[in-house]
Amino acid sequence: MKQKEPSKLTDQELLDKAKKDKSTSIINATLIGFMIGIIIWSVAKNTVGLFTLIPLFFIYKLLNNSKKDKVLKEDLKE
Repeated sequence: MKQKEPSKLTDQELLDKAKKDKSTSIINATLIGFMIGIIIWSVAKNTVGLFTLIPLFFIYKLLNNSKKDKVLKEDLKE
C-alpha cells in the first residue's frame, strides 16, 4: 500500500497521522534510551564490540526515520 504525500492528505487524515506519529515518537525515544543504556553498560564492562555497534546502528536508523516526519509537521502548521 502506497502512502500519500502529506501535502495531498485531507485535514482529518493529517490529524490522525499526527496522533499516530506522536505515539511512535514516544516509543522511539524509549527504545533509544534503552539502547544508550546498553552502550553505557557495554563500555563500563570494557566490552566495546559488536554488542556496542548494533545499538548504535539502530539509534541511527530511528533518528534518520524521524527526520522524514518533519514534512508532516510543516504541513500541520499550515
